[in-house]
Amino acid sequence: MKVKSALLLLVLTIATVLTGCEPLMVLDPKGPQAERQAHDILLSIGIMSFIVIVVFAILIYVLIKYRASKASPDYEPPHIEGNKWVELICVGIPVIIVTYFSIVSVQSNNIVEAKPIKYQDKDPLVIYASSSDWKWHFSYPEQNIETVNYLYIPTDRPIEFKLYSYGPITSFWIPQLGGQKYAMSDMVTTLHLAADEPGEMMGRNANFSGKGTAENTFNVTAMSEKDFDKWVKDVKKTAKPLSEKKFDELLKPGHLGQMTFTGTHLKFSPAPEHDHSPSAKPEEGQTDHSKMEMDMDMSDHQNHE
Repeated sequence: MKVKSALLLLVLTIATVLTGCEPLMVLDPKGPQAERQAHDILLSIGIMSFIVIVVFAILIYVLIKYRASKASPDYEPPHIEGNKWVELICVGIPVIIVTYFSIVSVQSNNIVEAKPIKYQDKDPLVIYASSSDWKWHFSYPEQNIETVNYLYIPTDRPIEFKLYSYGPITSFWIPQLGGQKYAMSDMVTTLHLAADEPGEMMGRNANFSGKGTAENTFNVTAMSEKDFDKWVKDVKKTAKPLSEKKFDELLKPGHLGQMTFTGTHLKFSPAPEHDHSPSAKPEEGQTDHSKMEMDMDMSDHQNHE
């Protein structure tokens, strides 16, 4: 009776705690990549739950059917060599499950690593996302602006993040848009994401990189392309230019609030040359952002003169 009461109390406690929880961000996708990953998570949970239920049902059946009887102490059960069907089932079913999960994983990995299928006809917005202790720097080479610790992106357009680090290895993660990918100091990794609907989300460094990791977060705002273009124009009118001296100050360890600049650090502190992605070289029609940055600098210099 005491055991039943303890189990009942445990179930009620868990139910009470969970009623106050918000939905898990990974199960509340706002983009096609995250939607695919959420589907795989729920599929895995469903299959594993079914397996657990079946195993416990078989266990209960065996415990009841083959429990100890009142047989004579001298009773010897018959010798059994084995059953090939039982052995085949016990080995075959796990093999089938693992094979199925492997196929799903490979398919999903190819999908989330590429540009979102539904936005194949649109050019991606390229954003260089670099980390330092303990902040995030977002460079928009096409717009020639840079933000610190916050990110504005348009909806219904693929986003191509170029990730690298000015310090230890970090992990760029926006749970509602897709899975994490590492940012390293000697190479660039590419992450394809997209937002299907406007809204505010949270991003963070998901890899331990020192005492400031817990606060190494950034805010993400998805908006319509019209609002995004308006934001870019407002930034160019109001933000101060980013100088090399100012950027060196930003790289010093510490926490900062949100900051906005015109220009990017790519002109005086470019990203690593080693691009660890399938499409490292610019394809035909694709923008060479380093050349664009130099052209913008020349244009700004001429305007000042």
